[in-house]
Amino acid sequence: RVQVAESGGGSVQTGGSLTLSCSADNYERICMAWFRQSPGKEREGVAAIYTNDDYGHVYYGDSMTGRVTISQDSDKRTVYLQINSLKPEDTAMYYCAADPGHWLCAMTPSTYPYWGQGTQVTVSS
Repeated sequence: RVQVAESGGGSVQTGGSLTLSCSADNYERICMAWFRQSPGKEREGVAAIYTNDDYGHVYYGDSMTGRVTISQDSDKRTVYLQINSLKPEDTAMYYCAADPGHWLCAMTPSTYPYWGQGTQVTVSS
């Protein structure tokens, strides 16, 4: 079992930036991913990373390409999601998820058995 917890959400103006954090209690060689969900929309993958990976495998979804960067601090067992050039349509609940069963990280929510509670990001125009 993996417990994950997100932090770092908040309210920002259009064009601003945020860095979200996700800590995990079991961090050894697992996929950790960020998803987001807006009211009335399906949960979509934003980015994923394979932890403690010497090759630094990262994956990005299509929705925020070029505006997000996923990174990790293995000592802190924490994955970060930096989001730049925020738009009002980026307003959503952002979730962190963990998948200890694969080393190729998918961007499909159903692949991830462990989820955090989410952190709200609100972008005002």
